[in-house]
Amino acid sequence: MLRWSCALAAGAVVSGFAALLITGEYRNEGPVLLTLVGNHGVHAGDLFVLAGWAVAVLALVLLAAAPGRLAGAEARSRG
Repeated sequence: MLRWSCALAAGAVVSGFAALLITGEYRNEGPVLLTLVGNHGVHAGDLFVLAGWAVAVLALVLLAAAPGRLAGAEARSRG
């Protein structure tokens, strides 16, 4: 349960940072690929942020879902 709680907390932080990067303006955001509303849209630089977010969240899910050391040791001792 602690692993999932930590993974959820880290996922929330990573998601918050990704949202800040996507909604903010920065120097190398690139051309607009998809216009959403008025002067807001998805820029080429946003794709890198989304890809980084997806890799981080996938790593958190895999880490949280992986069996712990104690569970593996107990399974080996049971035969």
